[in-house]
Amino acid sequence: MPQIKDKLAAGEVVRLFGVGQLASPKLIEMIGFNGGYDGLWIDQEHAGLGMRDIELCTLAANAHGLDHFVRLPATDYASVMRVLEAGANGCMFSMIRGVREADQAIRWAKFPPRGERGLNGGNRDGRFGLEPLAEYVPRVNKATFMGIQIETPEALAEVRDIAALEDVDCIFIGPADLSMILGVTGEFEHPKCLETIDAVARYCKELKKPWGIVARSASHAAKMREMGCQLFVLGSDIGAINGGVKGVKAAYSDLFA
Repeated sequence: MPQIKDKLAAGEVVRLFGVGQLASPKLIEMIGFNGGYDGLWIDQEHAGLGMRDIELCTLAANAHGLDHFVRLPATDYASVMRVLEAGANGCMFSMIRGVREADQAIRWAKFPPRGERGLNGGNRDGRFGLEPLAEYVPRVNKATFMGIQIETPEALAEVRDIAALEDVDCIFIGPADLSMILGVTGEFEHPKCLETIDAVARYCKELKKPWGIVARSASHAAKMREMGCQLFVLGSDIGAINGGVKGVKAAYSDLFA
């Protein structure tokens, strides 16, 4: 399975599909059969997915060669550790407020010496106890993807320090929250948003850290790519359903008149 963090490190573009409100193994199978995507953005923050949901989503993703991570707020150690033991290949931490919170989130996700995660090895990420612990710990520490979202005033103020943290694999800009804190809610290509993103992009380039965003339109994605963006969330379960329904209604417009 091509790993998101490896593709980013190689300078490649990563294309993700977002699942949350309608997350299910069948939907993920459909994404896999359609092809073209490198992985999944599994949204626990706004969808409230349980461990069973994450287990089933990651099983379906693995079967179709789709890498994956879970987006969640880093509120406590257990919430971070459990999604990883349930099978997620990484975490995207949302609503981070500064470098200290970002570092704490990473420490919850990493085993010593980098972090403070407790050792079990008996769950899915440890192959249910079949992998020797001495091999499991360094493998997981190396392989687990760590993303930090920049979407609060505090994170914006400390974005360079956050990007410089050890084990941050990707800086991710939350365009909706960014537009809101800049006072231009929903205006994703407003000069204020573009100027702020450009500043983040320059820090990332300086520190050789990839960055990503949720694409809001084709023109928005093109602008982000010009700025050096590598990781794109291109579509979601809710968007696909809404777009599909609109497409059907447009195809049969006479019957919906």
